[in-house]
Amino acid sequence: MGLTNALYTGLTGLNANGQAISVIGNNISNSNTTGFKSSRVDFETQISTLLRAGTAPNGASGGTNPAQIGLGVGADAVSRDFSTGSITPTSRNTDLAIEGNGFFVVNNAGLTRYTRAGNFKLDQGFNLVNDGGAVVQGYGVDSDFNIVDNLVTGVRIPLGNLTLSVPTSAVRMGGNLNAGGTTATVGSLLQSNTLYSDAAATTPATATTALSSLYTAAGTPAFTNGDVITTSGITKGGASLPKHTFQVGAANTTASDDNGTTVQDFLDFLGDTMGIDKTNGGALTVSGGQINITGNSGTVNDLDIATGTIIVNAGTSASQPLSFTKARSADGESVRTQFVTYDSLGQAQTVDLSVVLESKANTGTTWRFYAQSDDDTDLSRLLGNGTLSFDTTGRFKSSTGETFNLDHTATGAVNPQSIKLNFDQPSGTFTALSDTSSRIAALSQDGASIGTLQDFSIDSDGVIVGTFSNSLQRDLGRVALATFVNPQGLEETGSNQYRTTSNSGLASVVKPQSGGAGRIIGGALEGSNVDLSREFINLINASTGYSANSRVLNTSDKLIQDLLQSIR
Repeated sequence: MGLTNALYTGLTGLNANGQAISVIGNNISNSNTTGFKSSRVDFETQISTLLRAGTAPNGASGGTNPAQIGLGVGADAVSRDFSTGSITPTSRNTDLAIEGNGFFVVNNAGLTRYTRAGNFKLDQGFNLVNDGGAVVQGYGVDSDFNIVDNLVTGVRIPLGNLTLSVPTSAVRMGGNLNAGGTTATVGSLLQSNTLYSDAAATTPATATTALSSLYTAAGTPAFTNGDVITTSGITKGGASLPKHTFQVGAANTTASDDNGTTVQDFLDFLGDTMGIDKTNGGALTVSGGQINITGNSGTVNDLDIATGTIIVNAGTSASQPLSFTKARSADGESVRTQFVTYDSLGQAQTVDLSVVLESKANTGTTWRFYAQSDDDTDLSRLLGNGTLSFDTTGRFKSSTGETFNLDHTATGAVNPQSIKLNFDQPSGTFTALSDTSSRIAALSQDGASIGTLQDFSIDSDGVIVGTFSNSLQRDLGRVALATFVNPQGLEETGSNQYRTTSNSGLASVVKPQSGGAGRIIGGALEGSNVDLSREFINLINASTGYSANSRVLNTSDKLIQDLLQSIR
């Protein structure tokens, strides 16, 4: 019986140590495998033979312990060590590592698998995949780049393919206005040559006179129906205004910017294209047959119409029936600046902002600003006006009219576009102190031209942040993690992947750093958690045990042979 037990014990020892060596060998061979988790064999004793039961002590003798002969060893289980391996930075933003609990979720040809190996890449369809083509799962974004955390989907990062533009809604202004400057009192005054409503030049023209019935002092018709009047080279504050065209007549057959039949129609055209604010001192009138153009106050609003600026039928039989003389220049401390904004399609548009010292009082100074743009689709370049108030220390107090609209009719962009000027964000960036000159500028604006997705990074909470060529950043999605009640219950399927079993429990797919999940480290990989020195020690122990059990088998075999010979 003893020889049989020894033989059985040796055999079970060979088997158990052989399994241990196999597991240790697998650990060693995967010591450089990304995200690999080492395993160990847990041993248990087999059944044993009871030679004598234990007895309790009595008055005559002491107690005895049970006498047992063991019947070998067996492999109870193979368990994994899911502790975090070493984290190594890489130069690839698609590489991800998990620090703490959790698994990446991947879709492998319709089958959900879980992995700790984060050596991912982008495929042709911009999907984030592993080397086997399994798509990493996570959360997408809506049309406004808000992450939708309740729907798990494949992670997609369309580098070089996704474009983005943002319309401007606010502009932050900064600078200083010279409170020591001269208060504005008048605007420029331009007067035309005298015009008449009859060929005899006896009746001065009025605003209601038909353009086709307008005559010069020489009795020459100024205009006829169908004429195209071109204005080019009109200046405002020394800067040239864009060229515009006006067709004389009830119909616009030449695709001119505007058309009309009366002198008043032409005056309205001039007022729009010159950006004259009629609510603040500006005016276009006819008096004694003369056209009077009164601009707004402030030197930056000073208007000038040089000889040859207004031409009829330019390029053909050109004529110049109108000439203007400057009777007065605009005065007053003022400053002008330009800044660029963007519509909803990413198209740039330039806005002119002029600020004029309107009044001084014991409570401080008041300034008036005018916003204008040639990129406004309606004819009038004037967008709006407002006031700025400062206290006696030059600090900003309040403003009015700071919001204006840009017209985008028939452009495909959002129409109208509302833009707000912020003059005191943060506090103290816009002042009115005495200085040699006024200086203002747009410090920032919240719009952007069209940009293409150029790069991305992945934060510790799994959020994929995309960087566009226009310097904007937007969330593109979030990488999800799965946790399990019993990760030891997962079954390895190869290729660094696992699948659930009845004992692992269902996966709980969560955001990183929530629900017990660890954090993600972008641009890094988690190495194997195999400790080679420990594995070699385990290998020596298992090898020694294997050799010892082999000796047991040899000894048992020799004893059995001797026993058989003695019987013979």
